[in-house]
Amino acid sequence: MTSETVDRPGAINARPVRHPGRWVTMALLGVLAAMLVNSFLTNEKWDWAYTFQIMQQTPVIEGLWKGTILGTVLAMLVGVSLGIVLAIMRMSENVVLRGVAFVYTWFFRSIPRYVLLGLFAVGLGYLYNTFDIGIPFTDITFFTLDYQAYSSTVWVGAFALGLSEAAYMAEIARAGILSVDRGQAEAAQALGMSPGQTMRRIVLPQAMRVIVPPTGNETIAMVKDTSLFIAAQITLELYYQATLFGSRAFKVMPGLMAATLWYLIVCTVLMVFQSKLEKHFGRGFGAHAPTKRERRVTALLNRAGDH
Repeated sequence: MTSETVDRPGAINARPVRHPGRWVTMALLGVLAAMLVNSFLTNEKWDWAYTFQIMQQTPVIEGLWKGTILGTVLAMLVGVSLGIVLAIMRMSENVVLRGVAFVYTWFFRSIPRYVLLGLFAVGLGYLYNTFDIGIPFTDITFFTLDYQAYSSTVWVGAFALGLSEAAYMAEIARAGILSVDRGQAEAAQALGMSPGQTMRRIVLPQAMRVIVPPTGNETIAMVKDTSLFIAAQITLELYYQATLFGSRAFKVMPGLMAATLWYLIVCTVLMVFQSKLEKHFGRGFGAHAPTKRERRVTALLNRAGDH
């Protein structure tokens, strides 16, 4: 018997690490899920049939499209476009532009959106019945806007939410722009690009990798924030219309669940769209799981190398 035979270790009888806590947790979650399903099926107060009836009502569908979805689109258009402008102003060398952007961000980030909607709908309507555009300190007027006619519409509500969103988007856009190496902007300007061209063609396309994820979160949050339209006395909105049907029939939960299910559907679609955008703008950055085609090519190359 040689020394090599004596020193050779024996076969390792490895056993997987046991995790009894995981099984206990899974059992508890299973019991809770069963209790929840039992409540859904046996408690008549849920009244799922009436919930689905509410979801299909014309005022609810109209509130979904014209209030929730349209309000979200308009608010995000105002918020994103104005937010990018504010972000550029915050990074400007002009002290006045930086100051204006800072004050704007400070003000609109400090005011709750519910209060802001009330200020725009009720407050401005109380202070100014009409807006006259003309030459100051004279009777010459070029245009008159009857603000009372628009104060309780989705347009005013979306504009107020958009102004609030711009303050948050300014910080998101600024973080995305700062994530791009400054040397790339300097190289673009050395090639003859103007600052505007550099921002549009070089900086912003790369900053989108950082901007898209929080912007998607803000869009999903905006869908839910449209339920605050009631502060501006806007009734053409999903939550108000759905709960109104429930209140009329003295069935509160079906009205709430109808709104909840529609919110889940809309936000799920937005989350899928956000995931697609993140993959698009994240190409070439960081590690990613190999696709089916990449795995097949790797296997063929390994097989060829073995031969």
